[in-house]
Amino acid sequence: MKRLQILVTVFGLLLSLNTFANSLVSIKGKVVDANTQAPLAGATLYISDLKASTSTNANGEFTFNNIPSKGKFLLEVRYLGYKTSSKLIDLAAQQDISFALEPSVIESAEVVITGTPFSANNKTNSLAVVSVSRDKLAQSAATNLVDAIAKVPGVSQVTTGGAISKPTIRGLGYNRVLTMVDGAREEGQQWGDEHGVQVDQFSAARIEVLKGPASLLYGSDALGGVINIIDDLVPAEGTYNGNFTTNYNTNGGLTASSLMMQGNTNGFVYRGRVSYKNAYGFGYKNQIVPNAGFNEINTSAMLGLNKTWGYTHLSLSRFATNIGLVEDGPNEDGNFLDEDGNVISKSEAKSRSLNLPFQNINHYRAALNSNVLLGGGQLKSTFAFQRNIRKEFEETKDEPGLNLGLNSYTYDVKYSFANNGVWEPTIGLQGMYQTNRNSGEEFLVPDYNSNNVGAFAYLKRNFENGAINAGVRYDYKKIDGKDLFEDHGDHQDQVFSAFDNSFSNFTGSLGFAFDIAKNLNLKGNIGSGFRAPNIAELGANGKHEGTFRYEIGNSSLKQETSLQFDLGLTYQAENITLGLNAYSNKIYNYIYLSNLNGETIVATDHDGNTETLPVYRFLQTDASLIGGEASVDFHLVKALHFENTFAYVKGTNNATNSPLPFIPAASLNNEIRFEPSIKGLNDSFIKVGLTNVFKQDRIDAFETETDGYTLFDAGIGTSFKTKKGKLNVWVTGQNLTNKLYYNHLSRYKLAKIYNPGRNVSFGISVPL
Repeated sequence: MKRLQILVTVFGLLLSLNTFANSLVSIKGKVVDANTQAPLAGATLYISDLKASTSTNANGEFTFNNIPSKGKFLLEVRYLGYKTSSKLIDLAAQQDISFALEPSVIESAEVVITGTPFSANNKTNSLAVVSVSRDKLAQSAATNLVDAIAKVPGVSQVTTGGAISKPTIRGLGYNRVLTMVDGAREEGQQWGDEHGVQVDQFSAARIEVLKGPASLLYGSDALGGVINIIDDLVPAEGTYNGNFTTNYNTNGGLTASSLMMQGNTNGFVYRGRVSYKNAYGFGYKNQIVPNAGFNEINTSAMLGLNKTWGYTHLSLSRFATNIGLVEDGPNEDGNFLDEDGNVISKSEAKSRSLNLPFQNINHYRAALNSNVLLGGGQLKSTFAFQRNIRKEFEETKDEPGLNLGLNSYTYDVKYSFANNGVWEPTIGLQGMYQTNRNSGEEFLVPDYNSNNVGAFAYLKRNFENGAINAGVRYDYKKIDGKDLFEDHGDHQDQVFSAFDNSFSNFTGSLGFAFDIAKNLNLKGNIGSGFRAPNIAELGANGKHEGTFRYEIGNSSLKQETSLQFDLGLTYQAENITLGLNAYSNKIYNYIYLSNLNGETIVATDHDGNTETLPVYRFLQTDASLIGGEASVDFHLVKALHFENTFAYVKGTNNATNSPLPFIPAASLNNEIRFEPSIKGLNDSFIKVGLTNVFKQDRIDAFETETDGYTLFDAGIGTSFKTKKGKLNVWVTGQNLTNKLYYNHLSRYKLAKIYNPGRNVSFGISVPL
């Protein structure tokens, strides 16, 4: 709590900057149709580096108030049916700004903030970044945020039922993929299989997925990529609004609702949100998985200032969930049995009350984000505190068996020097201090302290038709595991032995992105990555509910380093977009789990019950991952949209020339979307899609092959204009043929539990 008090104190000091602020500054401009010069009313404009937004009036005119009087910032404008546009504006010039938008039926994300120290046009970003909008997230009908982005080519998920999904990017997951929330890296025991992302999926205005090593800007754990969950920009000056969204899924009976209110009064900005989700176990043909349900309640608030000196925002949130854990799969007849061997009926399995065992998670987060204009440049900072409390209840609902408390203090300070839009230099300092303590009767990882620090320098050179960038970084991490003894009354058993490890590494990156012809963009990047072993890899010794295995760590593990080559080509015209990405990633001292020679162990719980479990140990080898993604998105006619994506990755253990474990199968996604123009309605659509996942027979010795499958999806939706904004309604269906299938990365596959069957989702979003 002391650290939280410090954050609040710093926030108060930054508020005092308002006393010294210059007089209010406004910039004005207009947005018109490039062909007809007709004004475009309702276009939305964003300055991401200032967290500011506004929209055009009936005459196509817009105004930004409380904007700094100096500085260069990237301004983006979006309008449905037109190509997104952006330009670098000089606020000191005080000129009116005009945008002439070209009609286009292809949607695109012009500006991204991931993989760059400042907002950048995605065409000048050498890294592969894909953006997923709020509408697509909502219409996916996913039960969690990671499932909602699983159709992004190159992205997969390790699933444990409907509540828990862990992202993998190009075959890499767990601590190799960094999740960013409120500008800070999320820390919530992400080394575990059954530890999902702890964030309210309703809070995401969009998600940016960076594919490939991003250690230069994000440090250790970004070796595989970054999932950046981005909240709304603040509303326009003098605006007060809100939104209520709710949806219902027929599979699992999921009810999910969220209420948000926000405002901007003379640059004082504020937002509050509360969300609730509840579901019983998911189902497939003739079965419902008992005790696979979950409930979740999330609360968050943001207070801040957007003034002439920049902005500062304080975000506070609490994520709280209870998740049922499935101990056993069905019997030979496909039925689930209770402890007495009786068949569990469908009505019993539909109970929303969780039985033992279950998991209780509380994740508290406080983050202070600021961008202060200083010396002609931008000083961006994020200071965050997170507390993750993870409990697993096995024998009783009163006392947890496993009880982990993780405190994380992170800081990220970057200074981008004043520039004329040609040379853009940035330096940065980042770090994290962690403490983890066990309070339960069972132990999987030891108590530990960890301290990370990293410093980097980044330089971007802009040209008329592209940019090049380069950077170098140094990281140091120290982790101290503690002795831990288990008390048996008459004696004590040592569960963990103390260790003291340190890791350090230099990383670098060199990239380019250029328009080599009209509508044709080529980008490439050579980047090295770094990841220190996590606490489970170093010190795990035990089994906990839902893992189906016993894990043993190795305190002698070395750090992972990588070298990846990435090349991408994009063609974008008015009616078609083509994308190709290829990559080769060499990872040295790759850490992986393996069940050597079928090793098993007899584990005994506190009641004396025994269970034979496979033993998985952490090993290291040099590894290679090669693969690629392709996309074709075109309109046969203006209202008919046809999108296709393909992704493939091959992982190889270089020492044995055998496949790496837990590599996702190749996938091909096809979707046809009809967008009719209906009087009185907006954004209407009818869509049908196929998800084709190929057979995965390149497997490690302890894995089993997974057959391919095809899933059929469909949906329909529209929106109505109201005085408060657009009211959206939609109905979508997933796996409508009720196909029985296993996803290769589903952990329930080990228990012969199929992935979810048919689901129909009904949703509505109401402006307030």
